Amino acid sequence: MSDSVGYVGKDLEAMSFAVNYHRWILSSFAPYLGTRVVEVGAGTGSFSEMLLERKPQSLSLVEPSPSMFEQLSRQVQQSHGSVDLQLYNETFDRVAAQIRSRQQPDSIVYVNVLEHTADDESEIRVISETLGPGGRVFIFVPALSWLYGSFDREINHYRRYSRHDLERKCQAAGFRVLVSRYFDLPGVLPWWLKYRMLQSRKMEPGAVRFYDRAVVPIAKRLEALVSPPLGKNILLVAEKL
Repeated sequence: MSDSVGYVGKDLEAMSFAVNYHRWILSSFAPYLGTRVVEVGAGTGSFSEMLLERKPQSLSLVEPSPSMFEQLSRQVQQSHGSVDLQLYNETFDRVAAQIRSRQQPDSIVYVNVLEHTADDESEIRVISETLGPGGRVFIFVPALSWLYGSFDREINHYRRYSRHDLERKCQAAGFRVLVSRYFDLPGVLPWWLKYRMLQSRKMEPGAVRFYDRAVVPIAKRLEALVSPPLGKNILLVAEKL
């Protein structure tokens, strides 16, 4: 994440209202998560709090933005209980060796982070070097290059992914892909209309809240039955060989 320090979390403020959406992501990760967890790009702690609810042995939170790190610290310090909680106001590449030595992580989580990194292949290699054999990486990224539009540019997305491209980059870094699927099919059309056709540069909290409450519970049930042929995002879990 060394190239994403300038990112100030313009999408995170709105996405903090997407509680059902984040729980959907976490429930997809849950069967594979270990007990010594790292979350990279923790933002203001919305997803971190859900990880803390699982009572891992340790949780290391990495967030390079000083302003978001301040909010993150306030958010999670009240709810970590007996969990060994470590916070790092840095990019992951600069603290990876320290985390590897101190926490010996078995799970590293990247939710809406890798797309902000200029050299994502180098970042994935650092993840691989930080994990021991059998350790797992959990990645959630925006999908479909033809959806790349005004909002992606506004919040400094370098790319949107295809499943093949993301899988290839993980395999090249020494990972075996366990799960790789498109996620949130209903979100494709609204995103295309709003950010490709209308060229909007905003994500309104009210719209996020409505989608989270009205659409996400239905989409979650349907996509649990049938994996969609495409989706607004990609969810991937891979294990280090």
